[in-house]
Amino acid sequence: MKIGPYQLDNPLIVAPMAGVTDRPFRELCLRHGAGMAVSEMMSANPDVWKTAKSLNRMVHEGESGLRSVQIAGADPQQMADAARFSVAHGAQIIDINMGCPAKKVNKRLAGSALLQYPDLVEDILKAVVSAVDVPVTLKTRTGWDTENRNCVEIAQLAEHCGIQALALHGRTKACMYKGEAEYDYIKAVKQAVSIPVIANGDIDSPEKARFVLDYTGADALMIGRPAQGRPWIFREIQHYLTTGEHLPAPSFEEVSSILLEHVQALHAFYGEYQGLRIARKHVSWYLKEQASAGDFRRSFNALEDAQEQIDALQGYFDNVA
Repeated sequence: MKIGPYQLDNPLIVAPMAGVTDRPFRELCLRHGAGMAVSEMMSANPDVWKTAKSLNRMVHEGESGLRSVQIAGADPQQMADAARFSVAHGAQIIDINMGCPAKKVNKRLAGSALLQYPDLVEDILKAVVSAVDVPVTLKTRTGWDTENRNCVEIAQLAEHCGIQALALHGRTKACMYKGEAEYDYIKAVKQAVSIPVIANGDIDSPEKARFVLDYTGADALMIGRPAQGRPWIFREIQHYLTTGEHLPAPSFEEVSSILLEHVQALHAFYGEYQGLRIARKHVSWYLKEQASAGDFRRSFNALEDAQEQIDALQGYFDNVA
C-alpha cells in the first residue's frame, strides 16, 4: 500500500494510542514486523505544547520507518499550524484524529465528536491539507452513535478534500471499545472511495487479519490494543498473510529480552521518574497471560527505582524459567 509517494513495507500499521504509542513502543513494533507506526496524538492547542508530555510527542527526526504524526483538535487554523509544526520537526505524514472517543477529548469537540459536524470536518480537512506538502490521512469511526453512522459521507468528503488514506475503526463514538467491530461499514467505505482504506478494530490474530482483509477489501490493517504487551503480533500476522502458516510463539527467553529492552528504553526516553511509572502498565500487559505473575505485578508496581525494576524483572524471569 502507498500513502502519497510512500510505499509501506507491509500493510500492517500500529494504531495511534494516547499514552501507549510513544517512540520506544513504535520502534519496538517496527522491529517486530509493523509496516508503519502512527504516533500518539498531539494536541493542536499551542498552549500545551511546552508541557513535558507534549514535548516528548513532538520531535520525530531520526525515527525508524515512515514518520506519521497524529494531531487532534477542533479549530481549523490550529490544526493547520500543528501540521506545519509537525512537518518541521520530522513528520512525513500528518494524520488527523477524528476517531478518539475519550470524554476529555470529545468535550473539546475534538476526536470522534467532530463526526456530528460535517461542515467543520470539511473546514479542518481542507485547512490541514493545504497547510503542508506531505500526505494527510484521516482516522475516524463509523459514526456518532448507532443511529447516526455517517462514515461513508465522511470518507467521500475526505477524498474530496485531498486526504490520501483513511483508517476506519469499526465502532461508533458511543460504542467506545465495547461490542464487536462492524466490518460491514468498513466494506461500504472501501466501495465508496478510491483512496486506500485501512481497517481497524479487534484484529487480534493472524486468522482475524486474513478475514478482515478479505471481507472488507481494505488495503491495510491497523492494530492497536492487541499489540499491547505483544509487539510481535505484527510479524505473526505478516507471516500468516504471506505464507498461510503460523510462526511459532516467541520463546520465554525472547519475551523476557523484549520486555527488558522495552523497559530500559522507557527509562532512557522519559527519564527515571516518569519512565518507571510508564513501564508499569507495559509490564502488566506483557505478563497478563502469566498465571504466576499476579503477586509479582503488585510488588513491581510499588518499586520507585529504575534499576530495581530491571533487577526485579530479571529475577522474575530467572525464577520462572
